[in-house]
Amino acid sequence: MIIRPTPIPDLNLVETNPNRDERGAFVRFYCEKELSTLIGLRRIVQINHSCTVNAGAVRGLHFQMSPHAETKIVRCLRGRVWDVAVDLRKNSSTFLQWHAEELSSDNMLMMVIPEGFAHGFQTLEPQCELLYLHTAEYSPAKEGGLRFDDPTLRIEWPLRTTDLSLRDARHPLIDSKFQGLTL
Repeated sequence: MIIRPTPIPDLNLVETNPNRDERGAFVRFYCEKELSTLIGLRRIVQINHSCTVNAGAVRGLHFQMSPHAETKIVRCLRGRVWDVAVDLRKNSSTFLQWHAEELSSDNMLMMVIPEGFAHGFQTLEPQCELLYLHTAEYSPAKEGGLRFDDPTLRIEWPLRTTDLSLRDARHPLIDSKFQGLTL
């Protein structure tokens, strides 16, 4: 596993080197020893899987507030997605900046999204599947979200949005009252 930093501190991309032969490929998904520099002593306590049917669909931008803030490790198992993380950490030098990477079943990259970030993605082709490893259990009472099209963020989504849940469409826009997340 090769850990590659992004322009936003603490947000990382993990490159894996699959062993390929005539049968297909084998790749490590998780290695506590190698990923401990990114997640510290946190444990993976929940694993989620999403399937998205249509290209252009957007899921997010979601986050969990303290004490249920979580680190997420995200990998695309099928298809291609534009994976986006937004820094919401109060007093961060990169507050409200975003970074995106294409994750695909071919490139086998993983995005490691630390606590204090919002996360979302757009499918770049039909029938995409993502697997998420979480360091905290989901808590509906501590869930938050931002609009994917918030003009403050100016996220450059590659495709026209084709599908969006009613819940994601109702996330608030960022205003002057939003001071960020305290961890």
